[in-house]
Amino acid sequence: MGSMKTLILPGERAPARRCRRVEVTAEDGPGPGAEGTRHTLAYGRYRLSYEIYGSGDRVLVWLHGLLLDANLSRGLARRLAARGNRVVLLDLLGHGRSDKPRHAGPHRMDLYAEQVLCLLDELGVDQVVLGGVSLGTNVSLLATVQAPGRVCGLVLEMPVLESAAPAAALVFAPLLLEVHYTRAVLRLVSRIASRLPASGLGPLDSFVSAAASDPGEIAAVLHGVLLGPIAPTIDQRRAITAPTLVLGHGIDLIHSFADARRLARQLPDARLIRTRTFAELWVRPARLTAEISQFLDRVWAGSEPRARLGAS
Repeated sequence: MGSMKTLILPGERAPARRCRRVEVTAEDGPGPGAEGTRHTLAYGRYRLSYEIYGSGDRVLVWLHGLLLDANLSRGLARRLAARGNRVVLLDLLGHGRSDKPRHAGPHRMDLYAEQVLCLLDELGVDQVVLGGVSLGTNVSLLATVQAPGRVCGLVLEMPVLESAAPAAALVFAPLLLEVHYTRAVLRLVSRIASRLPASGLGPLDSFVSAAASDPGEIAAVLHGVLLGPIAPTIDQRRAITAPTLVLGHGIDLIHSFADARRLARQLPDARLIRTRTFAELWVRPARLTAEISQFLDRVWAGSEPRARLGAS
């Protein structure tokens, strides 16, 4: 399956991406550890940071949530790498160790999807499984629509779709205003957070890293993701044929379980799992890690069943 070439449908043009191939080098400073390596790639005039765990042709690219970074999912990456997968954690533009332009334009979500495809070019892989949490889920869907032949599976946790729109507006619009008009206070918070030592707990360190970001950088990201599409259209979702595992919970309104359930019904080959809490994959990962690992095994074996919606 790893040798399959990119499929370009009749009348479909391959997107002109702004990445250029450069020598990938390890960044200065301590790496992620536990057999992980940190790298950079060029995206236009910007640099993107990514980490690799494991080796081989079974590649999973996993994307973080809004304002978070690779710290969030290092534990998952190590566990899946130990089960025979090569897991790549990408810091999207404006996040983590990647460059952080302070204007909104580069932070459109369809451009985030383009960055994912640049990463695939840099890695030299024809097909991967894409996945992520929240923002990472939506970007994975957009990347799949842009290059369907390069995605052979999807693992989508906490999608943000139509049911979440009112709650997202209530949260993100005031947050964007707060970041714009209380920058002095937030810069103080940023300075304090930036001086905190790493805890070694990936999710906690990811949230601290977000708090340490400059308010101007945060404002650019929040503004940018509101520009352009935040997810494929319903018709585009229904055309996605890649086997998909959808993870959803019913605890917060932004990550509505109704959105997860609706997405699983819209995708032709999807299975839905209800998580016990929004943080299950971080704090009690055994059950969901086993589900994701088994899903990856089936995808790479080419035998993921084409059944209608299931639930666990």
